[in-house]
Amino acid sequence: MSFMWPEMLLTLVLVPVALMLYLWLLGRRKKQAVRYSGLGLVREAMGRGPGWRRHVPPALLLLALTLLLIATARPSMRLVLPSQQRMVVLAMDVSISMRATDVEPTRMAAAQAAAREFIEAQPASTRIGLVSFAGSAALVQPPTFSKDDLLAAIDRFTFQRGTAVGSGILISLQTIFPDLDIDMRTVDPLTGLRDSRQGMPLGSEARDAKPAPPPPSEPGSFKSAAIILLTDGQTTTGPDPLAAARLAADRGVRVFTVGVGTDKGEILVGEGWSVRVRLDEDSLRNIAKITGGEYYYAGTAGELKKVYQELGSRLTLERRETEVSAIFAGLGAVLMLVAAGLSLLWFHRVV
Repeated sequence: MSFMWPEMLLTLVLVPVALMLYLWLLGRRKKQAVRYSGLGLVREAMGRGPGWRRHVPPALLLLALTLLLIATARPSMRLVLPSQQRMVVLAMDVSISMRATDVEPTRMAAAQAAAREFIEAQPASTRIGLVSFAGSAALVQPPTFSKDDLLAAIDRFTFQRGTAVGSGILISLQTIFPDLDIDMRTVDPLTGLRDSRQGMPLGSEARDAKPAPPPPSEPGSFKSAAIILLTDGQTTTGPDPLAAARLAADRGVRVFTVGVGTDKGEILVGEGWSVRVRLDEDSLRNIAKITGGEYYYAGTAGELKKVYQELGSRLTLERRETEVSAIFAGLGAVLMLVAAGLSLLWFHRVV
């Protein structure tokens, strides 16, 4: 637990002061009682005294005072609460390597099935967008609340050549921030997104330079949207995926990467060509690390479904620092009411 106004904790010295005052009043009452002669006759006439009950209301009041004083320091705790997530962009690999059958029935079929379950499990308040990428990337379904539209878009996936993981990240990022101007024709596929010498898009002249982008955010600080990137292969074309990840990190957007396939991979054979398709886990781990997301490995269809289930719960519930002053203040108020109620019930007076 931490406190936003820790200096207010100094007011807790009032608690022992109040306790000493109560003990002093008890002692004073006893001194007044011994002044009576024939004290035994008085006790006999009054019947049995209140005993331990007389101390319950003051004890509750003392505890209520403690809680109220702690509330003034504005305590905060890390709690599991409903996520503030309002948009999820699914970026799915549709390259030819997704035909591989090392994940049954195929990598693509397993990915589509897991994505369907993920979409169905999302709350109605979450918009979901769908990006597909192979040699290039495209927004195949703008963010929507309609699960039927999303499922229909997944069913329309077709295989394409190439794997441009960086393009998938950039189009997903542009889906979240429509004002983000990314000219895919001027992206350097080897070194990054911008000319490191001039700080402007590659291929642009100084006279065409646009206003500077906003200052970078803390990676993972943007809680209103996230990207889930699913792929099974290495980048073969397009922008550097790590440079794209850095751009997402500058916007505070987390990228959760999912690697589907097996360690050995599989040899795919086409018309006059053959290639072994392997999973580039190092790249996916680095993308997740740069953006504050997480990497998940799925070697089977069952594991892939579990990954999406975990991602679903991760995006609908999250642990975050939350001020809990109201809880302490509320408990303090309740204890005060209970103390007053017990005093009225037992002694016909308010404490």
